[in-house]
Amino acid sequence: MANKNLFSSALAAILPRTDTINQAGGTAYAYGPEAMLAQLAATGTLADGFYGSAEDQLARALEAAWKVDPEWVAKCAIYARRSGAMKDMPALLTAVLSMSDPDLMVPVFKRVIDNSRMLRNFVQIMRSGQTGRTSLGSRPKRLVREWLENASTRQLLLAATGKSPGLADIVKMVHPAPASAERRAFYGWLIGKPYDVAALPKEVAEFEAWKAAKADGVSLPLPDVPFEWLTAFELTAEDWAVLAGRMGWQALRMNLNTLARNGAYRVEGVTELVAARLADEAAIAKVRPAPYQLMTALTQVGDGVPLAVQAALEQALELALAKVPVLEGNVVVCPDVSGSMNSPATGYRKGATSVVRCVDIAALVAAAMLRTNPRTTVLPFENRVVSLKLDPNARVAVNAAKLAAVGGGGTNVSAPLALLNRQRAKVDVLVIVSDNMSWFDSPLSRSWGNPTATMAEWKQLKARNPGAKLICIDIQPYGSTQAKDRKDILNIGGFTDAVFDAMARFANGEARNWTQIVDEVEI
Repeated sequence: MANKNLFSSALAAILPRTDTINQAGGTAYAYGPEAMLAQLAATGTLADGFYGSAEDQLARALEAAWKVDPEWVAKCAIYARRSGAMKDMPALLTAVLSMSDPDLMVPVFKRVIDNSRMLRNFVQIMRSGQTGRTSLGSRPKRLVREWLENASTRQLLLAATGKSPGLADIVKMVHPAPASAERRAFYGWLIGKPYDVAALPKEVAEFEAWKAAKADGVSLPLPDVPFEWLTAFELTAEDWAVLAGRMGWQALRMNLNTLARNGAYRVEGVTELVAARLADEAAIAKVRPAPYQLMTALTQVGDGVPLAVQAALEQALELALAKVPVLEGNVVVCPDVSGSMNSPATGYRKGATSVVRCVDIAALVAAAMLRTNPRTTVLPFENRVVSLKLDPNARVAVNAAKLAAVGGGGTNVSAPLALLNRQRAKVDVLVIVSDNMSWFDSPLSRSWGNPTATMAEWKQLKARNPGAKLICIDIQPYGSTQAKDRKDILNIGGFTDAVFDAMARFANGEARNWTQIVDEVEI
């Protein structure tokens, strides 16, 4: 008799056949070029991951970008930057457009290259040769020059804090035309050419005077320049107290321990100032910090950071999670806590590896959903579903920490679905947060061409719950999934609040799939 697994029946007739092998060795469904590029744009950081290298990620992104229509590349770049808060991928896709559709690149550049960090990324990528050229070219050079000429003095000061390439390198490349004596002096000061000292911007002149006075042992007020310019010098606790009020919101979040080490909190009023800035609802709405960044900050604060500041961080986390949707009915959230999820969420990069792990993001999504939907069932899984009791009334950070502490084992995405089927559970929305590298499933899914075990289990669950919807949040750019897109299944990549918005729209029937959401982006 023919092999029953290979020629079985009903499953192959109803469910889609797998068409690829994922990096963990399990069978899976490959994303099409459009979905692949959208997923890479929203999760790719061009760094080494648990299952793939930065070079592999770059190659797949470029391959997908050359396959699809340039308009799709443009929409992915804008979505990744404006909704996903990504940095490297939007700059890369903008550089691709400089070759595939230079006219289209112009409006995309203006939407995506929105700060000095993005400008440096774009220039670095263009000069690398990875997108087809090793120089900027006339139109990109003009756009970069216009960016510099239209930038305020403050924006240029901020731009002067980075390197490789630095602002001085970029100025030498594009030769912006100074519109004033002040701008001409600034460019001269920046690139080491002669300049009119009297025409320097006030901030730069004060910085030079401060440095000279410091060298002579004279104390002057801190100049109002980016705080990174000052930290190479020996500063007093009072100096750090001033910086606590000046540095940007994100920089403040990242330097809470630095302020403690340098005695800033001992200065009267600084604790209250920092706490007020961190919990400022308007500032949070403007900066849009990723919730996982705030959770990480909470776990990293040292004993020297006052409790009032830590409480403000928790308040900021709650405010950042304001977009978590209230999904109706019986909601089940399944965070992947397997071994591979202990890898850095944004990949391994020498000198810049994030302490945030994939499991931290999965845990945060689950804890946030539990907080806004007290009826939510949370089923963490690895080889199997892990038993863990969570308190829906506990702080988000507390539940997230409990989930993130589980970790280990292989990946079996179908495990929570199988448990729900054994329990004959009522389910309206099922959310899986994973890197999608499932390999520990039943033998059925290991046979080439058969449906994944996840799809087989979903078929059973749907038989009992015809209106149920499955949302698969993919937080790593590996290019495959365990559940193929269809009317009741959404695959979405990313780890910012854009994911919550997409979830709500899909659950409410406003969007059919993620590519539809990206396609709505206006160029």
